[in-house]
Amino acid sequence: MNKAVNDGVWSGSWVAERLGVRLEGDDDLTGMLGLALRRNPKRAHLLVSSVLGKHVPQSPSVVYGAGFALGRRVRELLGAEEAARAVVLGYAETATGLGHSVADGVGPAPYLHSTRRPVAGVARAGGFEESHSHATSHLLLPEDPALLVGDGPLVLVDDEFSTGNTVLNTVRDLHERYPRRRYVVVALVDMRSAADAGRLEEFAREIGARVDLVTAASGTVLLPEGVLEKGQELVARYEAESAGAGGRSSAAPSGPVAQFPAPPDSGVAAEAGQEGNPSGARGTARSAPTGPHPGEERTHPHVTRVELHWPPGLPDGGRHGFTAAHRTRLEAALPGMTARLAEALPEGARRVQVLGFEELMYAPLRLARELEQVTEGVEVSYSTTTRSPVLAVDDPGYAIRTRLVFPAHDTPPDGPGERYAYNVAGAGFDAVIAVVDSVADTPELHAPEGLLARLADHTPHVLLAVVPSYVPGPLALPERHPMLPEPLRGPAFSSYAPEEVGWLLQDLSDVTLEAPTEEREEAIQSGGAHYAESLPVEYQPSEQYQELFHAALEESAVRLAQAAGAVTELVLAERSPRPVLVSLARAGTPVGVLMRRWAQFRHGLELPHYAVSIVRGRGIDANALRWLAAHHDPRDVVFVDGWTGKGAITRELTAAIREFEASDGITGFDPEIAVLADPGSCVRTYGTREDYLIPSACLNSTVSGLISRTVLRADLVGPHDYHGAKFYRELAGADVSVAFLDAVSARFAEVVDAVDATAKELLSGDREPTWEGWAAVERISEDYGIHDVNLVKPGVGETTRVLLRRVPWKILARAGAGADLDHVRLLAEQRGVPVEEVAELPYTCVGLIHPQYTRGATGADGRAVNL
Repeated sequence: MNKAVNDGVWSGSWVAERLGVRLEGDDDLTGMLGLALRRNPKRAHLLVSSVLGKHVPQSPSVVYGAGFALGRRVRELLGAEEAARAVVLGYAETATGLGHSVADGVGPAPYLHSTRRPVAGVARAGGFEESHSHATSHLLLPEDPALLVGDGPLVLVDDEFSTGNTVLNTVRDLHERYPRRRYVVVALVDMRSAADAGRLEEFAREIGARVDLVTAASGTVLLPEGVLEKGQELVARYEAESAGAGGRSSAAPSGPVAQFPAPPDSGVAAEAGQEGNPSGARGTARSAPTGPHPGEERTHPHVTRVELHWPPGLPDGGRHGFTAAHRTRLEAALPGMTARLAEALPEGARRVQVLGFEELMYAPLRLARELEQVTEGVEVSYSTTTRSPVLAVDDPGYAIRTRLVFPAHDTPPDGPGERYAYNVAGAGFDAVIAVVDSVADTPELHAPEGLLARLADHTPHVLLAVVPSYVPGPLALPERHPMLPEPLRGPAFSSYAPEEVGWLLQDLSDVTLEAPTEEREEAIQSGGAHYAESLPVEYQPSEQYQELFHAALEESAVRLAQAAGAVTELVLAERSPRPVLVSLARAGTPVGVLMRRWAQFRHGLELPHYAVSIVRGRGIDANALRWLAAHHDPRDVVFVDGWTGKGAITRELTAAIREFEASDGITGFDPEIAVLADPGSCVRTYGTREDYLIPSACLNSTVSGLISRTVLRADLVGPHDYHGAKFYRELAGADVSVAFLDAVSARFAEVVDAVDATAKELLSGDREPTWEGWAAVERISEDYGIHDVNLVKPGVGETTRVLLRRVPWKILARAGAGADLDHVRLLAEQRGVPVEEVAELPYTCVGLIHPQYTRGATGADGRAVNL
């Protein structure tokens, strides 16, 4: 693999020695950049990036990761709310894929890249010049002109930030039309000279906007006097020498290329040896070229066309805009398209190059990255063709070792001309997958001197994948959900501080929803009402019960702190480095706040945290998911709950997310719940699997920000409303919500070592769910004649809920259970509920709801009566 530093030789040393060009800056600068000579009268040298995926074949994971990491840094800089309002703009042709990858890292931001290809029927929304380039005019052609309207940040992405001229030209043009308050410039490298360093800040003051800069590395190119003339002389001399040598060349006669020795299994010999078996491929591939050019002479039997089955109507890139919804569709389609490519690869292929096409960088990059991940034992690399003319020299100290020259094949508006593929010839690839858009799938592509023929000279197998060129139609106005309100926050809604949690709920505080517990139970079990259509009357704890709560909190604060820290470390290690915590209201909310506090305490992270409603039998609040998808990357969302019982909510969430994906086409939400305690063995992400008392289960709203459980009733919650809940302001005198959090987070410092040990053990161990809790509940349901698992509530937390909210029948307690059950025994005594000790109980306790509730629905033997 060609890198900027190969076997200790920097790929810029050849130019540096002959022209005196020097790079000074960060230690890793020469690891990212090599040097070559342009065939360009405006600039002698070319900085050749080893992580851009343009001129140098590179691992697609490295290429995508470099852009994605920059996007994450932009997201951190802006904050979640500003990032959700951002638009990302990339530069053609070199940075189209980089900009798209940055947009992925930013999150749900829409992406647009400039283009040099005018498209009939699409009006220009802007344009600018790139003064040093071989092709200067950039067009902005968004399908929806509103994409550039708004006051959110504009993120501008280029591969290098050298003079700043391109960025200034862009901002100047756009700011006149669509003024904004903030711009962020993103580049792999900042190579401004000292003279250029202050221009950006000066320009920002001039237009009255803030401009930030985010780069992976920085330095300066030191150019000696007369370097342009010397460079031109050097290029002319090497071109003349190459032309006079008369050696075999893969370049067109008008330009040179230095050669690697051709491998024995490549080029013409391989072609001649495969007559009768033109493709060597298997599966869905077929010989090409066919399709758009029937009757064309098939001069290159090795070329195999692979049908990708690109999703209809999905843009091929950001030329006309690429939204979060488009990204979701692409993510869903990538596995299937990649499987077709993998199936078409020849047997025994070990080195495969995916070659994109000029501005079409992102689609082939994502296909290459997916292919890299699914093809074991195959080294996949990625680069693209280009319009940029560069001298090729076969020397380890030079960044462009070989050059393929072929005619343009997309009917460019500036007329025919040469195009190039660098560092592909002679590299020993077993197969090359050329990915072009349909506009470029022309006779010139398949001609004897075209790109496919040039590739066939250097690899035994050439595959062709064509992505449909997206042409915007008349702007449709799809049906949209009305604007969803921003989350509710304290102190207006809940007793939590506003930054601790945002509630994606509607406030039903002024609606009477409470009903006597017995009446609710009878209505629920008779099928006359759903449990989420009303609220139980809030339990008011006695003084004795409150004392038990505080004693339990003092006793369990350390192990709660350890569990909260451990589950947070698992989330950060496995789920996302910047997770968006989404608690399942309301039991998950205190846990989500504790996880947020741990991330801030241990890592200095300020994680977004929201609470949403999920209702058994009704699913999760789809409007809350829509709001989250519009403001965050769904892949970063981590659902949080307090504990698992038998796993009903885990199953509910999985089914609800699947249904939401089908209805809205939005993917990326992971239904795996992170919990403080997983006694039911229902999830992989947990702090402990012990079944012990979590004091927040002891109370209702007074330990959950004074918020009721959630309500879903048709006359109160419309199709475009969040689920509802009440804020019990009148209970403020008994509120211990913040006291609970403070008592646990006060112990963070003393459990750091224990958390590290627990997290290490969990990360290295087997955490696959066994669902043993569900099996235990089914046995208990049958043993006690209940025949309804919904009336069996396992674990300390769920048993407490039964005693506080439902009509309990009896409590099963594990023999010898200690202080964890003191509050359960007290509540059972106050409500006249028997506690039955059981020797072989997988949970500390289990609460049984009165089956088929009517008063006196048990027989003399204490078993349920089937009425």
